[in-house]
Amino acid sequence: MKFGIHSFKEAGFDIIALQDLTTGTQVEIIPAYGALLHAFKVTRQQETLNLIDSYKDLSDLEANLRISFKSVKLSPYACRIKDARYTWEGTSYSIQKTLAPGNAIHGLLYDAPFTITTQHADDQQATVTLIHHFKQTDDAGYPFAYDCIATFTLRANNDLQMNTTIINQSSSTIPVMDGWHPYFSTGTHVDELELTFASKQIVEFNEKLLPTGNLLPYTEFTAGKSLKGVELDNSFILDQSKAQPLATIHDPKKNINIAFYPGNNYPILQIYIPPHRTSIAVENLSGAPDAFNNGLGLVQLAAGESRVFDTRIQVSL
Repeated sequence: MKFGIHSFKEAGFDIIALQDLTTGTQVEIIPAYGALLHAFKVTRQQETLNLIDSYKDLSDLEANLRISFKSVKLSPYACRIKDARYTWEGTSYSIQKTLAPGNAIHGLLYDAPFTITTQHADDQQATVTLIHHFKQTDDAGYPFAYDCIATFTLRANNDLQMNTTIINQSSSTIPVMDGWHPYFSTGTHVDELELTFASKQIVEFNEKLLPTGNLLPYTEFTAGKSLKGVELDNSFILDQSKAQPLATIHDPKKNINIAFYPGNNYPILQIYIPPHRTSIAVENLSGAPDAFNNGLGLVQLAAGESRVFDTRIQVSL
């Protein structure tokens, strides 16, 4: 068999790993914290390189998860909601799971435990599916029941598919915004990397990083550009008429490419470069920040309805 699945404990985490037994590529997931993508390990010149900037150990995660939200599932909304409030079908809601009063960010599942439901490996791939049943644990802010199902599939050529299925288990229509929050690092400083992505517009933000309602033309990275001195914490509207991949991180020093292939249900690309500039967050999102209020990319799921959000990451060495 060319692919395998391995479960183990390390640094305080229970980890499930998808393995390419031919190349040694390994993708590691931590189910207990938002189905966190903990590692994407590839072998380069006999050296193992983890391309995900994750947490060193459990104490690091517990101290910093609500600061960085690295690599977790963002659901049922991503990014910020203005004043932690929104109105849905004539009713006002106030989200209680906040970093501080009025500061709601990155959803309700970033620290939620997911349960492994299926896992399978054969000569073509290794795949694992995890589920979280959201049971209205924030009644004042999101009193809707839904299932969040995350499936990770590793195939040949360092190809990782990530699918999220949201199933509305409520008796009424619910608002949904979905996303991922992975931080990538090749071990090279961000200033030495090049970024390419096929955007047509940028979402204009105010000083609180909330959309103003304006979409401005933006094509600055369509032909690729050095990140030297560039600061980014922005949402871009992808030009999905362009050929995939729609985004690429290139490390010219190590000749590594990380390419992103988002499906049509992820029309927004959020890019964030943290102040330390040793990694870069590339986030596939179904909507813009504050989508519950501005409606930009907001998904409405009828009772019993489901929606699949998919993206693929491929690493070339």
